[in-house]
Amino acid sequence: MEDPMAYKKRRARLKLNPKDRTELEAISRSQTDAVRRVERAKMMLAYAEGERITDIAGRLDTSRTRVERCLDRALQDGPVTALEDRQRSGRPRKITPEARVWLVSLACQKPKDLGYSYELWTLKLLAQHTRQHCRRAGHPSLSQVSRGTVWKILHGDKTKPHKVRYYLEKRDEQFEEKMAPVLEVYRSVEQVRNSEPARDCSDPPDASTLSRNDPTLLAKRDPP
Repeated sequence: MEDPMAYKKRRARLKLNPKDRTELEAISRSQTDAVRRVERAKMMLAYAEGERITDIAGRLDTSRTRVERCLDRALQDGPVTALEDRQRSGRPRKITPEARVWLVSLACQKPKDLGYSYELWTLKLLAQHTRQHCRRAGHPSLSQVSRGTVWKILHGDKTKPHKVRYYLEKRDEQFEEKMAPVLEVYRSVEQVRNSEPARDCSDPPDASTLSRNDPTLLAKRDPP
């Protein structure tokens, strides 16, 4: 009775069109491309020329499994696609939305108010504080949070605890109303100056002058 393992499924021959072959050959000779891409290009070119998988693995100093995985991908998705890694499905998000909100609210507080000597958070300090107090706050999903994860959460929320923005605040609600008469005085004085003809320097000054001490008042001076 013959060994059933002797009848292994044979792989199809890899056929390369001129465009794919040209691209694979260029990558296989590249000195700057990623090593994995160069290696895969060589695997596919060798197999397309009829070289055995075992010989390809030995010549490229790699495993037969690795060569087979590359060739199976090329036969299924095409040689150009086989040059790249398969996209892995991302790991499920472990940090709960409630924990993210808590972390953002924590970043909006001053470290000094929480017993630290710092005025602003650093990512390292914020991550450390989060790990130490998250369980007590009811958010154990942050118990192993890193600085990089903290940055991603805050960046997604547009929160930058390490930066301070300066701004001007109009504290007096009647500021514009109070400034109106002052500006009107300046306009009146400017109109008078522009309408009067030039005088000789020896002439006495006009009786109406703008007070130096209070620009909102007109001081009257008696003529000499």
